[in-house]
Amino acid sequence: MFLNKRKAIFLISVTALIFILNVNQVKSQTIKIVDGDTIHLNGEKIRFTGIDTPELKQTCIKDGVKDPCGVTAKQILIVKIANNSVECISEGKDRYKRTLAECFVNNESLSSYLVRSGYAFAYRKYSKKFVADEDYARVNKIGMWSMLFDYPWDYRKNND
Repeated sequence: MFLNKRKAIFLISVTALIFILNVNQVKSQTIKIVDGDTIHLNGEKIRFTGIDTPELKQTCIKDGVKDPCGVTAKQILIVKIANNSVECISEGKDRYKRTLAECFVNNESLSSYLVRSGYAFAYRKYSKKFVADEDYARVNKIGMWSMLFDYPWDYRKNND
């Protein structure tokens, strides 16, 4: 009986230790979604590479009605990230000192997701990586591809 009690206490202790170590391995993240292609992750400003989303003030026209497509792009990102952990692969810094990165939720590229959803564009000036995703959204008239819109880079040029 004494050995069985000792073994039980040992087993409970080992189990509790493993549980505590696993809980401590889960990283706590602080995330703020700035707009459709920029987040703050643990205080670091990250700009998604290879894509461009509409500006927050930017609107599109669908069936003669203004649509807040810039806000919608941000909202799609908020819903996609939800309470999930975000992992980013840094590709350097831009001229504004932001980290340029491709970020993932559950191993899915947020950039690819946004472009296929029709609320981001392949930023061909810097990368061709998401062109196939853009073609998919355009052909299927998904998101902004079902509306009249200005490309974000044209909108910035005309409204800055």
